[in-house]
Amino acid sequence: MVNHFNEFANLCFERFGNRVKYWITFNNPWSVAVEGYETGEHAPGLKLRGTGAYRAAHHIIKAHSKVWHTYDTQWRAKQKGLIGISLSGDWGEPVDISNQKDIEAAERYVQFYLGWFATPIFHGDYPQVMKDFIGKKSGQQGLGTSRLPTFSSQEKSYIKGTCDFLGIGHFTTRYITQKNNPSGRSGSSYFTDRDLAELVDPRWPDPGSEWLYSVPWGFRRLLNFVKTQYGNPMIYVTENGVSEKMLCTELCDDWRIQYYKDYINEMLKDPLTSHMEMVTEIVVPTVCTLSILLSAIFLMFLLRRRN
Repeated sequence: MVNHFNEFANLCFERFGNRVKYWITFNNPWSVAVEGYETGEHAPGLKLRGTGAYRAAHHIIKAHSKVWHTYDTQWRAKQKGLIGISLSGDWGEPVDISNQKDIEAAERYVQFYLGWFATPIFHGDYPQVMKDFIGKKSGQQGLGTSRLPTFSSQEKSYIKGTCDFLGIGHFTTRYITQKNNPSGRSGSSYFTDRDLAELVDPRWPDPGSEWLYSVPWGFRRLLNFVKTQYGNPMIYVTENGVSEKMLCTELCDDWRIQYYKDYINEMLKDPLTSHMEMVTEIVVPTVCTLSILLSAIFLMFLLRRRN
């Protein structure tokens, strides 16, 4: 499948590369892997619990990196485009910020979600916490090797750095707490491997969909996580939005407007800091200089009138 996908992408570069400058190899591979090969909710509808999602993700990551290299070596020089991937990720906040177990569980939540794909692409291998937890549980189940596939040293070097920009699809946040799940082979799954429980705050605005709560501050924390973990990459927000809360016969978009306003405001906070620094370092001195010049001109004008 890695080679088939690369052939398809190469054809797209050949036919459309003179017009398309931003390419996304995969959108929301978490959903493809988990809901396609773990829960069976989406096509191809397989329920290979504890193995299918990891194997599918492994090949998605390898396919993405191969396409990046194909574009980089064959098309980039003449087409001047960029290759990225779009990853989904909710934010995980510890239930108790003074509890180390909850802090670690919240970190696992994000690493098993967005880090699952981002960490190999930016750093060359899966998050250490995924390797540790899945490997430990695989051993407890009597398996000789981890259910999480491994990259060879050559594959790690090949995959690392294959991202010109990162697409982020983000909608909501969960509170996370530590929860020890049984390690029996029959109960193994992507979800139980994480050893955590997800909670919501009843004070969060009521959702239009049962899973989607408006938690704007989680968006900012996720963006800061990406910035610090992956070297401040170029980010495009490729998915964000909310479903309607009620059935309307006329346009009633107040809920959606408020959601977008709150989330966009959180996204703008970092650029605002840079903007304020620019005001302090550039605009203020410029205004002071102009004020001095204008004062001098005005003083010269007054002196001339007196003479």
